[in-house]
This record gives sequence, structure tokens and C-alpha cells, in this order.
Amino acid sequence: MYDTTYQSSYYTTSSADPAVLAGVFAVMGVFFLIAYVVCAIFLAMIFKKAGVDQWKAWVPFVNGWAFFELGGQKGWISLLALLSWIPLLGFVASIVVLVFSIMAAIKVGEGFGKEGVFVLLYVFLPLVWLIWLAVEKNSWKGVPAAAKPATEAPKASSES
Repeated sequence: MYDTTYQSSYYTTSSADPAVLAGVFAVMGVFFLIAYVVCAIFLAMIFKKAGVDQWKAWVPFVNGWAFFELGGQKGWISLLALLSWIPLLGFVASIVVLVFSIMAAIKVGEGFGKEGVFVLLYVFLPLVWLIWLAVEKNSWKGVPAAAKPATEAPKASSES
């Protein structure tokens, strides 16, 4: 008769698994570090052209805050990204941050003289959008007055 039991010499764990996992995380970490530095360099160039302190491009959450304010949004919206660590609520917060970042990108593009459709580049190829605005020889024209958040009440005229 034939033996119907299946025997395999394959084991699900080995001493190489932690080393492989550590290698994968190391490669991913280096990749994300390089991506962060490249984005910060170009964001700093955009901030310089717009009159924003360049150091803000290098600090997490501060760079988002400055970007949102540059686009006429409330800066604290960038802090909603912290909610992405909470299950279910994080999904909603991520969508909200995405929508507001697209709105800010439209206004930042308009501030550099781009049409509203230029935001499609931000949506599909954000690094290309960032590099394009950073290296192009254009100057900051400012965010349209309608896009600026109302931070203080209008001052009354002192003329009588």
C-alpha cells in the first residue's frame, strides 16, 4: 500500500528570517529617508520663493502647517494626519487631509501663476509637481485674497 501522509522538509521558520526582515526594513528606511530629504529640499526652495522660512520644510508637521498656510488653509489641518494611527477614524482623517491638501496645492499653484488644472500633477505625480514649482523661474504672486483665512477682524477706519 501507499503511504498517504505528506512529509515535507520545508520549515516555516529559520534563523535567516529575522535577518531578511531587518534587511527589508533597512532598505525601506533608507528609501524613505532619501525621499524625505529630496522632498524637503524642493519644498524649501518653494518656501524661499514664497517668503516662508526654509527651515520649516525640514521639520515634520511644521512643513505641512506651512504648506497649508501658504495655500490659504488653516495650518492645524496638517495635525489631523496624527489621527491616521486610530483605526477607522484615521481613514476619515486621511481623506480630510487629502482634500484640504489638494485645495492648498491649487492655491499654491495659482500663487505661482499656474492654472487650477496644474493640481492634477500634484495628485498623480506629487514629486514632479514639487520639483516643477521649485526649479521653475517664476515668482510668488501670492494667494488670492478669497483663499486667505480670516485671522483678524477688519480694522475700522479712524477718519471722521
